[in-house]
Amino acid sequence: MTVHRMIPFALGCFLVAWGCGQADDEAGRDLSLLPAESLATLDDTLQDQPAPEKATPDQPVRRPPPPPPQVLPAGSVIELIAVDTISNTTHVAGDTVWATTNADVLDNNGDVAIPAGARFEGVIEEIEESESIGGTGKLSVAFTRVTFGGNDYTLDGISDSVGTQTEGRGVTAGDAAKVGAGAAAGAVLGGLISKDSKGAIVGGIVGAAAGVGVAAATKDRDVVLPAGGMVRLVLASPLVIERK
Repeated sequence: MTVHRMIPFALGCFLVAWGCGQADDEAGRDLSLLPAESLATLDDTLQDQPAPEKATPDQPVRRPPPPPPQVLPAGSVIELIAVDTISNTTHVAGDTVWATTNADVLDNNGDVAIPAGARFEGVIEEIEESESIGGTGKLSVAFTRVTFGGNDYTLDGISDSVGTQTEGRGVTAGDAAKVGAGAAAGAVLGGLISKDSKGAIVGGIVGAAAGVGVAAATKDRDVVLPAGGMVRLVLASPLVIERK
């Protein structure tokens, strides 16, 4: 083969080889590309992932403010019952006594301010027996504290009325002297009127009866507030109850 024939042949081979290389490159590029569906799926996966949360500093716990206190105004009436029996024979002024509520005490809004069963502490200010059958004696208690729910509250109140009763003490030596004096006077008077012993005896009986009447009329009677007896408390100043 001559030189002139070899040049066209070599040029043809070069062109064929170059064309094959271009085809291979195009095929490689097409294989490296993902289908449109694959790209959409990848994009959706990335969007579904939640964004990382940003770290925030610890915030202090905010507690709700306490409710406002309840107030029972001055002049409020609280019905109590005595815990123990109180009598002028067992108590004197200055002694501590206790009473309790048998029903809830409500404030002006209708809410329970003091629950049933709360204990009230008081001090006897005055206690005196009755000086006659028709008398009632005297018993007055100043209340200073109420306790319920494990808390104590100071108060200023006085008993307005109490369910006291009077009890006789029986015949004493002084009473017997009154009876004897009446009998002697009756006997003397009866003897003078009838001028015989029969009149003296009758007069003595009548005089003794009169003496008993005098003793009974002038006899002191004990004042007693039995356990469970009523005590009517009136607040002298507002009672403030801090709600927990």
